[in-house]
Amino acid sequence: MTIGGEQPGQLPAGALAAARALATRVEQAVAKAVEVRAEVIEEVIVALIAEGHVLIEDLPGVGKTTLARAVARVLDLEFARVQCTADLLPSEVVGTNVFDRRTSQFEFRPGPIFANVVLVDEINRASPKTQSGLLECLQERRVTVDAQSHELARPFLVLATQNPIEFEGTYPLPEAQVDRFMVRLSLGYPGPAAEAAMLRAHEQGDRVAALEPVAGPTELLAVQDAARLVHASDALRAYVVALLGRTRADPRVELGASPRAGLLLLRAAKARALLEGRDHALPDDVQALAPPVLAHRLVLAPDAHGESPDAIVADALAATVAL
Repeated sequence: MTIGGEQPGQLPAGALAAARALATRVEQAVAKAVEVRAEVIEEVIVALIAEGHVLIEDLPGVGKTTLARAVARVLDLEFARVQCTADLLPSEVVGTNVFDRRTSQFEFRPGPIFANVVLVDEINRASPKTQSGLLECLQERRVTVDAQSHELARPFLVLATQNPIEFEGTYPLPEAQVDRFMVRLSLGYPGPAAEAAMLRAHEQGDRVAALEPVAGPTELLAVQDAARLVHASDALRAYVVALLGRTRADPRVELGASPRAGLLLLRAAKARALLEGRDHALPDDVQALAPPVLAHRLVLAPDAHGESPDAIVADALAATVAL
């Protein structure tokens, strides 16, 4: 059957059920270790399946590190953490060439960015030079050191964090860096009952260390490959383009959503469709993911007092009709 003038990709037999089962197991396992809203875990899983990266902007102590560790643990992935400071060097993140006296040759020593799940903690405390070292990692999934390129691991997920209220000693992320994160999330505080349960559970030790893997890298890669085969019609792509155009034309916006934003939004929509058990993406998928995918990319005009990027994305969704 042809949809929107194109032949949809053929998903492997059982791919829909396998994707849904994987997401359910991961969501349930992660929820045992960190008290966050279910939709936050779902959006992290969507970004993971869509091979995107996550920017977590929230206050200290709400579970950002725990969330990253839990995702890596339940999927049996290698985890690394980079604590950003003003004196952190790019080579401490991506790696460097070291001279080996035995062989009289330089040997590449990979940095923590070569893990499967990398937590870049307080990314806005790193200098612009170090931040720029992450650009190639996030987009091309490789690093170049002394003119030699090195491919990163697959699966590969970067979860970067920043504190939205503490700016002393920080370097705001440039738009080019922010644009490379598929979604921006905020965990928020848990409810009173959930917080009390967390206090009780932590008395027994590290909840992440107690987690057991519920899937492995091979299974995750198969789901990621299947997400690429989810069909997106011409009409859906036109809807995404129209939505991006609304953000650019809004007088409250100085810099609207980029073409890269549209690519990432469509990839996220396809991943969500797969996890919902469909072989085709719908406007519902785009609408559900537009706020976390688009809002952090908008730069407001200087006179847009009292406005927020989230409200502008909501207005764009309300004004854009799906064909």
